[in-house]
Amino acid sequence: MNKITPLLLALLLAASASAALPVTTTFTGAKSEHTWPLAELNADLPANWTSSEYLVLEFKASSSQRFDLGLETPAGRIARRLGPFAGVWVRAAIPLRFYRQPAGNGVDLAATFNQPRNSYWINLGGGRIGPTTNVTGITVAMDAPVGSPTLEIRSVTLATNDPGDAVLEGKPLVDEFGQYAHSEWPGKAHSLDDLQRNWQAEASALRSATMTNHDAYGGYLPTQAKATGFFRVEQIDGHWWFVDPEGHWFYSTGLNGVGVGAGTRVEGREDLFTALPPPNLTPGVTGSRGRAPGASFYTWNLQRRFGDDWRNPWAELTTQRMTAWGFNTMHNWGVTNQMEPRVPYAFMLRGWQTGNSIMGMPDVYADDFARRVDEIAASQLEPRQRDPFMLGYFIGNEPPWPGRESLLCDSILAAPASEMQKRLKAFLADGDTRARRKAFVLAAFQVYLDTINAAVRKHDPNHLNLGIRFGGGPGDDVLKAVRGFDVFSVNIYRYAPSREMLDHLYAMVRKPILIGEFHIGAPDRGMAQGLVQAMNQDERAAGYRYYVEQSAAHPAVVGTHWFQWLDQPVTGRNDGENYNIGFVDVTDQPYPEMVAAAKITHDRLLYIHTGKIPPTDRRPKASAAED
Repeated sequence: MNKITPLLLALLLAASASAALPVTTTFTGAKSEHTWPLAELNADLPANWTSSEYLVLEFKASSSQRFDLGLETPAGRIARRLGPFAGVWVRAAIPLRFYRQPAGNGVDLAATFNQPRNSYWINLGGGRIGPTTNVTGITVAMDAPVGSPTLEIRSVTLATNDPGDAVLEGKPLVDEFGQYAHSEWPGKAHSLDDLQRNWQAEASALRSATMTNHDAYGGYLPTQAKATGFFRVEQIDGHWWFVDPEGHWFYSTGLNGVGVGAGTRVEGREDLFTALPPPNLTPGVTGSRGRAPGASFYTWNLQRRFGDDWRNPWAELTTQRMTAWGFNTMHNWGVTNQMEPRVPYAFMLRGWQTGNSIMGMPDVYADDFARRVDEIAASQLEPRQRDPFMLGYFIGNEPPWPGRESLLCDSILAAPASEMQKRLKAFLADGDTRARRKAFVLAAFQVYLDTINAAVRKHDPNHLNLGIRFGGGPGDDVLKAVRGFDVFSVNIYRYAPSREMLDHLYAMVRKPILIGEFHIGAPDRGMAQGLVQAMNQDERAAGYRYYVEQSAAHPAVVGTHWFQWLDQPVTGRNDGENYNIGFVDVTDQPYPEMVAAAKITHDRLLYIHTGKIPPTDRRPKASAAED
């Protein structure tokens, strides 16, 4: 009888562990997760990952629905969220610093937490960080899986140097129209003839569409208040409204990102695309944070639709669409003031936030800060000062430091010498506590707001200061600083903001509330579901109705702006996001479910906001688990 030596036993166990790969899990139910001990994935993996910089996985996800990739440690799970390409094998070299260190000092929330990679993208928000000195297992988890998606893993290793992300099998990912090549759906374009027929059918239908009971600005004709020639706000019978230049009540139904480009990074990923748009088509389009040239398939499809002189026909069509669908406001990227008839727009001022700043906070104590703010306000606002179609202007977007004041102070202290740093050091010399750090940041923020608010009012006394579009809940201490705004703006990504949340915001700011961003998406067409999930396009449309009507039922809310006009590229925008959140897809075809829902809801808003009819209570479903 042969004796099994300790060495032979170890080799047999290692072989057994290695033979476990590939491993597969299926996500089902309302919440699904699976944990593998490290030995089941790779017997050679150590528990202490301190000397490694990358976790390298080879995996295939059947769906583009995001999942959490967690590392199990004695102190608890540390996790990050991955957005995969569907149906293809990829190598993902995941920087372990994303698990060990807090998110960086991006100018806003998206720039802070989204990280682009070549074969997936990763979001750093929502999970804790920690040391990787004693990793015991790897967990994958998914909320509300749609259609029982699977995840197969065939290799798990560690690396000191970046081996590079790669799509290993299944290239190209993107067809000539910018659509995901490995998925099918009703209405997917398979030829230019298909598209031409669909485009013509929509154009014919729009020519007969009319919008009644609205003036040229989108205000309600049956109503009347004081007309000033510009937009303003007024509380009427206990309900806040915008009042348009003609004096009609105006509830802002808006679309973000109404423009002609949606760039995705191409450099180093050329083999992911069946074909690429002509390089001179959109010379200003970028696909990465480094501003490397990008490709916009949406723009290429506009050229296919309208010819080389496509900008004016696109603008005319877009105005027709917005009017027919009941949208009366657009803003942020790609505002096109040449559209005729004009569409009211909100303008974003960001020069002071995106300049020499840390986590979106510039050195407000620098000698030249007030001068720079004045110059930025003058250059951007004075040309628009007399434009009656400008609803107002935002002075910032989603500052990432609220709730992270101590980290902001760390970043200021680690940065090159500045007046802000000098003052912070002096302030902390009398005691360095989290509370004192927060007090310092809030005081600097008040200087920031007071300086900007004075400058914008000086250079544009006619239009509304719509404030900063805060992300989520900025905290009561931050809310107390917003006294200089005409409207309080906040981006709220939920199925709908609760009545209690809106009541609290209004109690703190005592100003009308504009919701600057919201959306709902489906893990569909090779794209991820966005920040709020619906199980399919019908539920996505139900989600639009639910959010807008529930918000309009609150007397302080004066508008809701959907993010965004167009689906994001399937291979990701500059920060990796590839969300199915458009009213229009990459081939310039509307989502009929979304359009139908918008028309119904927009026709009801006057009566909902005045309290004459209730909002819909039909919540969207995230997955079949909610049936």
